[in-house]
Amino acid sequence: MTPDAAHTLADLRPGESGIVQSVGGEDALHRHLLDMGITPGVKILLQKTAPMGDPIEIHLRGYALTLRLDDARKIILR
Repeated sequence: MTPDAAHTLADLRPGESGIVQSVGGEDALHRHLLDMGITPGVKILLQKTAPMGDPIEIHLRGYALTLRLDDARKIILR
């Protein structure tokens, strides 16, 4: 993937991190992700993935959060 290409939280591998550029999703999901602290400018570390790859565990703002892979695809990183 080129540095200029948009990538999502779902593209990270365990131990990798990124800065949130934008948060997508429908109204309720979008609001829920923002309420959980996933906002533009925040750094997110992908801690681990479940054995089958879904869900994923991320760390941000000093706490751990588990997300479905489909939801992680809606979070664009820079």
